[in-house]
Amino acid sequence: MTNLPAFSDIEKAHERIRPYIHHTPVLSSKSINQIVGAELFFKCENLQKVGAFKFRGACNSVFSLTTEEAKNGVCTHSSGNHAAALALAARMRGIPAYIVMPENAPEIKKIAVAGYGAQITFCAPTFRS
Repeated sequence: MTNLPAFSDIEKAHERIRPYIHHTPVLSSKSINQIVGAELFFKCENLQKVGAFKFRGACNSVFSLTTEEAKNGVCTHSSGNHAAALALAARMRGIPAYIVMPENAPEIKKIAVAGYGAQITFCAPTFRS
């Protein structure tokens, strides 16, 4: 059985991360609306910290931890945006972040994660195209 979040859980998460996130705009495009015959709205999470919506979830996870849970830091395996998001959230909380990244991750992602202060361990890539 899955425990679905209640609306109050979402409100608590928003209050928890509010001091750390960017308020990103919601935009619409008349041209695209005409093409698709509907009114579309775009939440511009590319303007969020680390350039991705993933910062919201990582930030909520990191700031949901108790002091005891957070004392040893956080870790993930990621080749990009989630790694950067977790690294930045950990830095903001003042705890270590340990990231396992494939050796072939984009160089710009490696630089970003390292720039946020994470300790990176590289691994062989496992994705097959």
